[in-house]
Amino acid sequence: MLGNYFYHEVIRKTIIGFGTLFNGIEVRHDTSDGTVVDIKRVPLAYGPAAKFIARLDQQPELNKAVAITLPRMSFEMTSIAYDATRKAGITQTFKAVDNTTNKLKKVFLPVPYNIGFELSLLTKLNDDALQVVEQILPFFQPSFSITIDLISSIGEKRDVPITLTNVNFQDDYEGDFSTRRALIYTFQFVAKTYLYGPIADNPEGLIKKVIVDQYASVDTVNARREMRYTATPTATKDYNSDGAIDSDDNDLIVPGDDFGFSETTEFFDDGKGYSPTRQEDI
Repeated sequence: MLGNYFYHEVIRKTIIGFGTLFNGIEVRHDTSDGTVVDIKRVPLAYGPAAKFIARLDQQPELNKAVAITLPRMSFEMTSIAYDATRKAGITQTFKAVDNTTNKLKKVFLPVPYNIGFELSLLTKLNDDALQVVEQILPFFQPSFSITIDLISSIGEKRDVPITLTNVNFQDDYEGDFSTRRALIYTFQFVAKTYLYGPIADNPEGLIKKVIVDQYASVDTVNARREMRYTATPTATKDYNSDGAIDSDDNDLIVPGDDFGFSETTEFFDDGKGYSPTRQEDI
């Protein structure tokens, strides 16, 4: 079973979706009368906060072209773990239509996994840090859901809750007045996403007939049928281009087509039953 290549980019899409939440945050500076004099968008990068802190220590002078500017944010994926609380049946499947081939596919239910993230905020001014913090915290109560197109080929979209689990704060200001200050806020998040296995062609194809029998009672052993309802798909266009829409066109219907239904109702008094496996009256 293992070794059959597939890649849905679910983890990558979850990382991108998480980062997108924080890529539009701004800080503003104003005068005592409320006039805004500066608007700065807080840059966001993927990577550990220690990397940016080390660069601050190595290039602390603001007048150097290579010096890092504050405020800024960084985030990284820190963990991935199976979530047993969202477990579903391992053999359950659902059907979906491939957007490219228009064929019916069989997909096993996804496996729930929690992906941990750490978001770090580095600022020089305390007011800058508080502005960013207040633009983040109110949205998490304690979770905020985003919709991610986990498998584009079959249009499988799911709401992924992102939960804020912890907030830490530290002030790394130590030393004399020439030392550059760094206020660091660290936010811990968990994204509850799903991982999918390979997508297989559906061997059953399109369901061509549905039969429902109504019985005289709920006694599954002794009750006999009284009425049968049958539904079959009916073509609404000329698939074989023979100038007529008939039963031959019904056999050419594929998943994703726009078709109708033919319905019939039969009544019985013979006391017989119906065998779905043998597809005959017994």
